[in-house]
Amino acid sequence: MGLMSFIKDAGEKLFGKGEAKAAAPAQAAPDAAALSKAASDAIVAYVRAQGLPADKLDVSFDAASSTVTVAGVMPDQATKEKVLLCCGNVSGVAAVNDQLTVEQAHPEAQWHVVVSGDNLSKIAKKFYGDANKYPVIFEANKPMLVHPDKIYPGQTLRIPPL
Repeated sequence: MGLMSFIKDAGEKLFGKGEAKAAAPAQAAPDAAALSKAASDAIVAYVRAQGLPADKLDVSFDAASSTVTVAGVMPDQATKEKVLLCCGNVSGVAAVNDQLTVEQAHPEAQWHVVVSGDNLSKIAKKFYGDANKYPVIFEANKPMLVHPDKIYPGQTLRIPPL
């Protein structure tokens, strides 16, 4: 549990024009609460669209700090980490406050922020010492990743232990 940082301008574009305005810290419009609620709902819908359990999630978005707070119980560590990535790899989100717990504890994954020139083979070589282990990273980030070559700078990936 804790606060995970993300690159605010990278990620899925879930927020429409109205919601994107809510993500600007200078905005304090009377409807900011409604826009933050809409942003929270968009994140929950995205988690569901990835095939991850969202029925036990409590997601809130604070527009002033561009922070998502996510609480609830996940079945295992891998699912928890994928939900955190879904919440954080969203354009307009700068941080995720992790309040999730797990029913079955497993070793935690490491995190890697993709930089220009990265590919899964390079990342596998860095973390595992073997570029051919890239499918482990790809599988660990499915369904958010749909192809091993489709990663982008600023995206955060989970690197599970072997």
